[in-house]
Amino acid sequence: MNRRPGLSARLKLTISYAGFLLLASALLLAVVWLYLLRYVPDSPKGLLQVAPNRYLLKRMFAPAAATALAFLLMFGLLGGWILAGRMLAPLTRIADAARMAANGSLSHRIHLEGTKDEFRELADVFDTMLEQLESHVGEQQRFAANASHELRTPLAISKTLLDLARNGPTRDQSELIERLHTANTRAIDLTEALLLLSRADRRSFTCEVVDLSLIAEEATETLLPLAEKRQITLDVTGEKAQTLGSAALILRMVTNLVQNAIVHNLPSGGTVTVHTESQHDASVLRVENTGHRVPAELLPTLTEPFQRGTERTRTDEHAGVGLGLAIVHSIVRAHDGTLDLAPRPTGGLLVTIRLSGTPQASSPSGAH
Repeated sequence: MNRRPGLSARLKLTISYAGFLLLASALLLAVVWLYLLRYVPDSPKGLLQVAPNRYLLKRMFAPAAATALAFLLMFGLLGGWILAGRMLAPLTRIADAARMAANGSLSHRIHLEGTKDEFRELADVFDTMLEQLESHVGEQQRFAANASHELRTPLAISKTLLDLARNGPTRDQSELIERLHTANTRAIDLTEALLLLSRADRRSFTCEVVDLSLIAEEATETLLPLAEKRQITLDVTGEKAQTLGSAALILRMVTNLVQNAIVHNLPSGGTVTVHTESQHDASVLRVENTGHRVPAELLPTLTEPFQRGTERTRTDEHAGVGLGLAIVHSIVRAHDGTLDLAPRPTGGLLVTIRLSGTPQASSPSGAH
């Protein structure tokens, strides 16, 4: 909402105190005019007259001046107290909001009214900070709760299998060992994904020049056996697209995207296309796959941790831990890039990632 510009707080204080000083000076001059000059005889025709005697000046002017000064002092204290209270009231509201936030209440907002000055700007910035902090804390709490829930499942399965192995020695031990191995593998994968997600959120990595086209080729080569098993065709196209970032994190990002595109595809005969290109000062990666139609209302949930859309959930060995696109989103955000998800009209998903380019990326280069 547009707000009309107002006087700055500094200018308001300057005008206010100057006004009080002007009023004090006017009162003092009025006292001098009324109580002193009236006793100084006029000098008609330019004749020099004898000055009023000291007794009259002390007797008539001094009490009036003292009374005026006392009145000015009381008026200045009262007026200054009221004025300072009115001018500093926004700071009191901001301090109260900060105190409530320190006590754990992040839902309170200042919502300072009036024209836009320094205090209003400070209050608006503080409200924005509280909103972002509340959202971040809520997201972390949900993430911790979901992570605990997800980790509890494989651990509970492991405990149950161990109890069966201890209490039922006649059971098929090889089957128990295989199921226990599967549960432990899932727990390890989930733990590694959580650590990777935390690392990306902290931005604790060293930046280097990374070519998205080479990363795309490496990721697709790694996942080629999975694609062949599912009868999915992988196609890598495009040109050199360089960016600054962590090669390991970007490789994990592209690998997650391609693996999701393979897993969430047609039962057979599907395709996955990975394309890289340079656009002005950005390096672009696109991953497009065939598959079932993705409802528009499902898109915002795909990058949330542990939020698996029912239409996209797989129950096989590549079901994942619910962090694939969440990790992608976190890595893109850590590299100050953008992530865009769009459903394809014929089914499947188009994922577009834009990262900041490098000077080398803007130079002409041939396609791979």
